[in-house]
Amino acid sequence: MALETVGNTTAPAGAVVAVTGAAGAIGTRLVELLLTANGPATVRAIDRVEISERPGLKVVQLDLATDELDSAFMGVSTVVHLATASTPRVDEMANAQGELEILDRVLAASAAAEVTHLVVLSTAMVYGAWPGNPVPLTESAPIRPNPDFPWAATRARVERRCQEWGREHGVSVAVLRPTAVVADGLLGDLARALDSARQGIAADGDPPVQYLHIDDLVSAVATVVGAAFSGVANIAPDGWIPPGALAELEGPRQRLRAPMWVVGQLAEVRSRYGLAPISAGVLPYTASSWVVANDQIRSLGWDASYSNEEAWVVSHEPHALERLPARKRQELALAAMVVAGLGAGSALIAAIRRWSRRLT
Repeated sequence: MALETVGNTTAPAGAVVAVTGAAGAIGTRLVELLLTANGPATVRAIDRVEISERPGLKVVQLDLATDELDSAFMGVSTVVHLATASTPRVDEMANAQGELEILDRVLAASAAAEVTHLVVLSTAMVYGAWPGNPVPLTESAPIRPNPDFPWAATRARVERRCQEWGREHGVSVAVLRPTAVVADGLLGDLARALDSARQGIAADGDPPVQYLHIDDLVSAVATVVGAAFSGVANIAPDGWIPPGALAELEGPRQRLRAPMWVVGQLAEVRSRYGLAPISAGVLPYTASSWVVANDQIRSLGWDASYSNEEAWVVSHEPHALERLPARKRQELALAAMVVAGLGAGSALIAAIRRWSRRLT
């Protein structure tokens, strides 16, 4: 699917844009859009994975963690650093230090090349999901990622390191904070984890949600490059999906509501045995709002091609259970709730036993 150009995606005359992680889902689309907007010989694709050569595109195949980087960035004016953990994983804590070391190497090479503009991808989750959060959150809101979700905490560290580096070297730095990203027929890792955490036994709370189509994220990155934007920008469609509207989109789902600590114990068990996409630390993001305003990115001329609802619909493929008659779905859902309830009970008993041992 060809990306629709929204806003000014044309880089300044003579600019060379380097994209790290160019072989990824976001990087591949961004390289294509930048080439379309800026013409040949203006984009440098950097990745350890082989990328097909084409006229006008310079490809640099290397490992950012181990290879010499200075020559790869020489002559570059803008760096878009996408070679980050753009989606959460269960082993995020183990990967965090390695990611920050790669970031330091990219920043050092960018300084040596006298790069003038850095664009880095973060997440709206750095605001944290806390009771009493404003709806929506603007870029002026404090950075308070929930401490039990290390992926969001690492994104906050990446932001801080890039901003400090920019001030030290006189480089303009753009930090982008997208909400949950989806694609055609595919929920991203984060969107899938949030969806999984809302099923079965779910934590109390029903916040509004946002979904961002990957093509809209890519056009936002290109817009920031074209505008040489410096600062922080949330990336999300206009508005959000209220809880009632989300329930209508999802269809009939049986949920058992429980206190956060009970759901957390169950989620830890699910995560330990590989039954959940990521850690239980994501649970607060299903119980309190973290939806964001998009005024900043819109002021640059960007507009989302997909609404929140449209992004959810195109990303969602009905699974086998949803094709069953409503009565059969209800019977299976109730059975699943019983099984989940037994699991929660076991987790509760284990927690009480641990607590009792600490008292003796």
